[in-house]
Amino acid sequence: MEKVSYSVDEYGVALLKISNPPMNTLDEVVMSQMEDCLRRIPTDEAVKVVVITGDGPTFVVGADVNAVNAVDTFEKGVEATSKAQEILNLIESSRKPFIAAINGMCLGGGTELALACHMRIAAEGAQMGLPEIMLGIMPGFGGTQRMTRLLGTARALEYMLTAKFIGMKEAERVGLVNRVVPDADLLAEVAKLAKSISKKGQIAVRSIVEAAVDGGKMSLEEGLKLESRLFGRIAESEDKKEGIRAFLEKRKPVFKDR
Repeated sequence: MEKVSYSVDEYGVALLKISNPPMNTLDEVVMSQMEDCLRRIPTDEAVKVVVITGDGPTFVVGADVNAVNAVDTFEKGVEATSKAQEILNLIESSRKPFIAAINGMCLGGGTELALACHMRIAAEGAQMGLPEIMLGIMPGFGGTQRMTRLLGTARALEYMLTAKFIGMKEAERVGLVNRVVPDADLLAEVAKLAKSISKKGQIAVRSIVEAAVDGGKMSLEEGLKLESRLFGRIAESEDKKEGIRAFLEKRKPVFKDR
């Protein structure tokens, strides 16, 4: 039974939907099927942008508690979290932009999944949080690292140590999500954003993602060198020539992604 569906529309927008009712937990089957999809995306030439969402009224609520309970040794703990981190790293390290469409409860592993995405659009009624401490454990799918890098140490620690459920007004204010939209408009708004990106020259799109994600982990000096190398690569592309020509001719560019 498929718990993760994967489809690509005519604009090159892939929809990766998690369907594991009632709460779309990240059990072993979901993680395995999601990994299969994520490993296909880099070589799927039809895909330009990826949207991740949950099926039904919930995005994702955590990992499978029974599976977590079975992780009862140091070795099992390291193995389980390392594998989950490896899978979510496929999202963050992708040169194709990933957008999380947060359609409801987004807690624990769900927030960690959303944090791995490059952008996050949320429905007004959604809630986010890393409440693992309530179970006597800690986030292990990258949450301690990505939330801290995104929000700063003090705010991230407050959320993790208090197990606070974060409403979307606050999430938008602190920068946890890009923006909040009415529940009924979520997928339409995310599709609009994804379609806008898919129309751009994909050499430039992927170079910008690489510069932002990889450069953000470097010193400023190293990041600037990366930016220059990527710009140099673009300078030789057909898309750059077409983009400049279209601008001068006052028309829309027709990018060929080469």
